[in-house]
Amino acid sequence: MNNLLKRTKEFIFTQQTSIVASTLVLAWMMILSRLAGFVRYRILVGAFTKEELDIFFAAFRIPDLVFEVLIIGALSTTFIPYFIEYQKKSKDQSKIISSIINIVSLFLFVSVIILVLLLPFIIPLITPGFTEDKITLIIDYSRMLLLGQLPFLVLGNFLTGISQAKKTFILPAIAPIIYNLAIIVSTILFSHSLYLLAPIIGVIVGAVLFFVIQLPILKAVNFRYQFVLTHLKESIRFFKTALPRIMTIVVAQIDATVDLTLATLLGSGSYTIFYLAQHLQLLPVSIIGMSFGQASLPYLTDIYQEGKIKEFKNIIITSLLNILFLTVPVAAFFIIARTPTVRLFYGGEKFDWEGTVLTAQTLSFFSLSLPLHSVYYFLTRCFYSFFDTKTPFYISLFTIALNAGLSVLFTIGLHLPVWSLALSFSISMSLNVVLLYIFIHNKIKGLDTIYFLQENFKIIITTFNTSVLTYFLIKLLDGLIFDTSRTINVFLLLVVAGTFFTSVYLFLSWIFNIKEMYIITKMLIKTREYKQKIVEIYKGVE
Repeated sequence: MNNLLKRTKEFIFTQQTSIVASTLVLAWMMILSRLAGFVRYRILVGAFTKEELDIFFAAFRIPDLVFEVLIIGALSTTFIPYFIEYQKKSKDQSKIISSIINIVSLFLFVSVIILVLLLPFIIPLITPGFTEDKITLIIDYSRMLLLGQLPFLVLGNFLTGISQAKKTFILPAIAPIIYNLAIIVSTILFSHSLYLLAPIIGVIVGAVLFFVIQLPILKAVNFRYQFVLTHLKESIRFFKTALPRIMTIVVAQIDATVDLTLATLLGSGSYTIFYLAQHLQLLPVSIIGMSFGQASLPYLTDIYQEGKIKEFKNIIITSLLNILFLTVPVAAFFIIARTPTVRLFYGGEKFDWEGTVLTAQTLSFFSLSLPLHSVYYFLTRCFYSFFDTKTPFYISLFTIALNAGLSVLFTIGLHLPVWSLALSFSISMSLNVVLLYIFIHNKIKGLDTIYFLQENFKIIITTFNTSVLTYFLIKLLDGLIFDTSRTINVFLLLVVAGTFFTSVYLFLSWIFNIKEMYIITKMLIKTREYKQKIVEIYKGVE
């Protein structure tokens, strides 16, 4: 047993040595986490109607705003480069990092207290289309999330940042899976008796577990947390760097709140449709885009600080093409197979056909920007690796304002349905990424754009041809071969169509000599290595 524990610990805290290896670890764990998340959504749409789920999802809006500002704004992008820098240069690394954690925690405490008191005034403003009973429930659930969930998620993500800065990714990737499982179990066991309170309790328990399961990270990376508020100069420098990113998130969260407000005016259940379609689109974005972004930041920071600009440029082009090679076909498949995909993920007994069709349409419009949305997370990390948080902020400020303006125009001006919110998001996100690429190109004085465009053209042509063939196959199979009124047949339809799509796409990629297809070979090799390590753990026990 001791041998098993020792080998398991070595495997979990092994430092990764390349972006591909790190991305693979994060991607596999992200897949498990997202699948657990979609099991959670499936359970929710089976237990509650889309009108009832409006309350549940809307209750997260204010807690999510605080979380995104503190974690996405201050931690995930700025914290890791600073942690790496202080680790290399400062003897007081633990005190400096502890001071930053304590300042953020203090800000969190003050924010939570203020918001708990102001919720009765804020919630009616951002949900004007909801009834008074719904608003009362949203206020109660939001308070529970602010007090019970938020502190543990914030502290847990500090542990995640420390672990990723050390290039160990497995334990932080397991934590979200545990978080989702807690919500699933609580909903199954208590939804009949506690109504929407059941998943809320699951969220709180999951957040506590999310934090507790990552505590061993502190010992593994030899980090000693201290209850201090010293080294204010370094802390001020950190927050000055983080401020533009924090402001970007604030603006983005205001935009997300505008989407909530507009969705409540589009009819009961519209916000649930928007929320579910958005999170289905985020499945490949998180598995590929966020994984690349999180895995790349420590490596990009190291390479740039060592002055290896040529290698830095090569990594940018290679990573962008790898992301696009993986996400462009996913976006196309989501568009041609949107309805069966939505039915598979969200086909609960209380999720009606009208909700299914509207969610499928909304997913299609979200999918238009899926590849560039995935690229966004990597490109912003390129800027953060050399402590430039201002450029992404100014670009996001412009494109988020565009998104808000288009959303108002489409819904209130042109009276378009909820899918128009996804269309405005896709337009603004695409423009954001194009501008990020232009600015990073100028910042580091040139990227191989000609090669980048040539490879992209081949990826698009390959995806288009594959999509046309798969579309006709789905039309042939749906009804003639599979009775898709049953969930198992919807699953089989997607398996057959997905297998055909993947096979044709890889074959045409080989025909067109798309070099990025060999990233799959690299990932398979790394997967075999990890499998061997796991086998060795259990062989050691025997």
